[in-house]
Amino acid sequence: MPSLFDAVSEHEQVLLCSDPTSGLRAIIAVYSTALGPALGGTRFHPYVDDEHALADALALSRAMAYKAACAGLDLGGGKAVIIGDPHRDKSEPLLRAYGRHIASLGGRYVTACDVGTYVNDMDVIARETRWVAGRSPEHGGSGDSGVLTAFGVFEGMRAAARHRWGTPSLSGRLVGVSGVGKVGRRLVGHLLADGAAVVAADVDPAALARLTTEFPAARTVGHPDALFDQDLDVYAPCALGGALNATTVARLRAAIVCGGANNQLATPDIGTELTKAGVLYAPDFVVNAGGLIQVADEIEGYSPDRARARAAHIFDTTAEVLRLAAEEGLTTVEAAEQIAEHRMTHVGRLRRFLLP
Repeated sequence: MPSLFDAVSEHEQVLLCSDPTSGLRAIIAVYSTALGPALGGTRFHPYVDDEHALADALALSRAMAYKAACAGLDLGGGKAVIIGDPHRDKSEPLLRAYGRHIASLGGRYVTACDVGTYVNDMDVIARETRWVAGRSPEHGGSGDSGVLTAFGVFEGMRAAARHRWGTPSLSGRLVGVSGVGKVGRRLVGHLLADGAAVVAADVDPAALARLTTEFPAARTVGHPDALFDQDLDVYAPCALGGALNATTVARLRAAIVCGGANNQLATPDIGTELTKAGVLYAPDFVVNAGGLIQVADEIEGYSPDRARARAAHIFDTTAEVLRLAAEEGLTTVEAAEQIAEHRMTHVGRLRRFLLP
């Protein structure tokens, strides 16, 4: 039976956080600090069990390291999960107890928003530690990171469209958006403005109602599973991870997959299955880096124009990944990981030199 150390062997550090009085049970996973402090959001989610929570934290932190490296940021990769129902269990004492655990790492890990956490939560956590990004504008932050996450996904989708169809536009294409929360809803706006047709789905009927109120031109189909039966040009998963598995890939009728969700592939071999099926996959950790770029910009003192300009480069990064994959006979995930690992190795090695 594999030991716990086998499970976390790729990671630099994994911290289990507990505060029985507030009910805090959390995991902070630091994958790599080769390029700088590990920056990654905090996910607040009612996991089935602790093993699922740990697996999510490990996979997400690894993806964050690759995301930062591909985006050209001087940051490492980390992620945290708080185990519980954010609607029922979230409280000021719990968030502040969690903030003190972050503070104990001395800057090795910087948190931000993720599923189940919001800007106001970051402001509460920041009352106990300064290692927080994604704060409210009132506190010098950039606000909701979904703004540039959606913009970056759109830029990545444009690059994928150029690679597949020869033009960097979604005009006249049908895009299926799965999940219309902080990122998916904004992505729909970019797509409609570009002339695309949109069919959207979400497990939350209220989210779909908000979408159709804001964007009446968007068609909805209810449950996300229904999108796999649509004749799409692009499938955009923007909810939780693992949407692409052997069953859904067999049903998928789209030329491109490009969305905002993290860890979209249920298992690593799904990237190969997509390639075999002739589906162009834009790796999630490349195209959804806009939110990371946005909150990372706070380190210099947030500039909306500078952050947006940096996020626009996701088009070029995506194009480079797709080009390398085609030329070297790699899956797009392999190509993106190769680019990330090269930077982590060759830039990260400079940290061997002690500076005053």
